Amino acid sequence: MNDLDQQTRGAIDAVIAGLARAGYICSRQIATAVFLAQHLQKPILVEGPAGVGKTELAKATAAFLDLPLIRMQCYEGLDEAKALYEWKYAKQLLYTQILKDKLGEELNGVKSLSGALKRLHGAGDIFFSEQFLEPRPLLRALQQPAGAVLLVDEVDKSDQEFEAFLLEILSDYQVTVPEIGTIRAPVPPFVVLTSNNARDLGDALKRRCLHLHIGFPEPALEERIIEVKVPGVSASLRRQIVALIQQLRAQDLRKLPSVSETIDWARVLLLLHADHLESETVRETLNVLLKFEADVKAVENKIPALTYQARHAAGDAA
Repeated sequence: MNDLDQQTRGAIDAVIAGLARAGYICSRQIATAVFLAQHLQKPILVEGPAGVGKTELAKATAAFLDLPLIRMQCYEGLDEAKALYEWKYAKQLLYTQILKDKLGEELNGVKSLSGALKRLHGAGDIFFSEQFLEPRPLLRALQQPAGAVLLVDEVDKSDQEFEAFLLEILSDYQVTVPEIGTIRAPVPPFVVLTSNNARDLGDALKRRCLHLHIGFPEPALEERIIEVKVPGVSASLRRQIVALIQQLRAQDLRKLPSVSETIDWARVLLLLHADHLESETVRETLNVLLKFEADVKAVENKIPALTYQARHAAGDAA
């Protein structure tokens, strides 16, 4: 292994440690994607099931890099006015009134129509200028003098037209305002786009991004996540929680429990002062893990077996 390899590995280790300080326990694959995005100045498109930490990755990255987080939540019908900018209409109207009151002063001594138009043209240009521009998340991220982390959350919920609109920003970190011209970022933002795969994203968007898929974590990593997020849970109970969650994810369910449900369930068990899993406790708190009644009913009769197997897998069977 040469020095460059060692240096790069050390830099990725620093990302892992930095994200951990921000409360985000990640795999080396995730840390490598963050490292590459930072140094290549390319957006990351993070895909995967809901609740596995896609949004939290952007938040932790902002904390790790000590940059402001600017979040844009996508939804159907999202348009340029809500995402990029809109004009401060009230201030424009006020300016119009002031201009009207000063019109006599402006035209004082002007004797021809062409002269009047020329005099007013300079004043009129101010009407559509940056001082009357109200920046929305995308433009605000581009205007940050020291950079920012821009989170475009659930981009798959937006329309294809909006996805196409994003391409200029993701390629060149700039936007074009027809009345003003092109506004470029002094420092390119660190961009994270998340998707729950509600629809297929276009090839043009994917080409501009590094791709990262975050799935359900390996048992050891999920135990570490519980340890950090719910520090009061014993090592024995952490092993049992993860073992049971892993079994549930092997079931044919409408929605498999994600990491966020794992953390919530660990907090519930801590609140109930549980030191190990019991069938009755699992049954009474199953609604924390499963969000559909059909899923609850599908595993209800399996709870005793699942609980025993979880304790056995964790090495804590009675």
